[in-house]
Amino acid sequence: MDKLETTLCLLKRNNEILLAMKKRGFGEGKYNGVGGKIENNESPEQAMIRETEEEIKVTPIKYEKVGEIEFDEFYKENKQRLVFHLYLVYEWSGNPTESEEMSPKWFDINNIPYDKMFPDDKYWLPLILQGKKVKAYFDFDENWNVISKQIEELKEG
Repeated sequence: MDKLETTLCLLKRNNEILLAMKKRGFGEGKYNGVGGKIENNESPEQAMIRETEEEIKVTPIKYEKVGEIEFDEFYKENKQRLVFHLYLVYEWSGNPTESEEMSPKWFDINNIPYDKMFPDDKYWLPLILQGKKVKAYFDFDENWNVISKQIEELKEG
């Protein structure tokens, strides 16, 4: 099974998070954080910064890694393992701006559009927003139904 390393980040201000509507390609029509594939000779942190600049035109300044989530999913008819390094961004330069790929929008953390997101988000995102760090695993079928899941809250220190 192929394994793909990616990043995902969420900008957070006060009681809001920034989600972005995917306008094309994988995940089109869904809200998500911003991020993408880690390129050769690039750390997860470097990839998160680069992808955030490319997708919504902001540069993360103050951020922390809050999780690592693995998926077994079907992509183009093949099952693959996807690992994403999850970051919360608290300070950035620039204003979130729509790109060819993403359309960003702020949401109150009590009014997140889980029905327009990937089905796993409703399990781990509330934990992240409560200040917890997670390590999780999700297995999906061909229709994006969650077959199984494991979520572990990571302890500090």
